[in-house]
Amino acid sequence: MPESAPVEIKVESQFLPDQSEPAQQRFAFAYTITIRNTGEEAVRLLNRHWIITDGDNQVQEVQGEGVIGKQPLIPPGESFSYTSGAVIDTAVGTMEGSYEMISASGRPFIAPIGIFSLARPSALH
Repeated sequence: MPESAPVEIKVESQFLPDQSEPAQQRFAFAYTITIRNTGEEAVRLLNRHWIITDGDNQVQEVQGEGVIGKQPLIPPGESFSYTSGAVIDTAVGTMEGSYEMISASGRPFIAPIGIFSLARPSALH
């Protein structure tokens, strides 16, 4: 069984009404991710992989190097936070994914990011 990732990931998402155009089926969301290093050594985030699903089950996959143009090194006991965004065609959707990371000693690992919702406040009752 693979060792669990030595990081904790917290997510907060919010609807961006000023960047959305519901009549054009464009719903924009911001999400803030906080990655806390709970391990004994520094870790670096190398790559990201996102699966974004809208309310019509249309799936976008996003993969790439780092986050917001960075490959942050996170010392033990410290956190790294960033905010990014996603645009979907429906008022409700979900995101989930993972980060490919490596420890200071060279051990690669995957840090899963649990599913979270993207929802315009009036869309969920």
